[in-house]
Amino acid sequence: QVQLVESGGGLVQAGGSLRLSCAVSGRMFSSYAMGWFRQAPGKDREFVAGMRWSGGSTDSLEGRFTISRDSAKNTVYLQMKTLNTEDTAVYYCAATQLLGPRRSPSEYNFWGQGTQVTVSS
Repeated sequence: QVQLVESGGGLVQAGGSLRLSCAVSGRMFSSYAMGWFRQAPGKDREFVAGMRWSGGSTDSLEGRFTISRDSAKNTVYLQMKTLNTEDTAVYYCAATQLLGPRRSPSEYNFWGQGTQVTVSS
């Protein structure tokens, strides 16, 4: 079983940056994939960035979003730059036993509780 706990959300002004963290515990294998998703009110959950747990292969929705991992801390990060009001959403960390990165939320079977990001104009 894998447990994921997100942190780092909050209120930020448009144009600013924010880094989200996802603390990972439980048994992870190098072939697993990690992902960051977001969901705004009334919208579907959307892929933001993903990577292979072992590192090396990453994917992102836009160049403003960068996913990374600190293996010593078992933590995955999402660095977000040049934020705008459309980035306002609840951001979720997710893990899957499938080889990644992967973009479809339905392919992930472990999810964190989410962290709110609000971008003000």
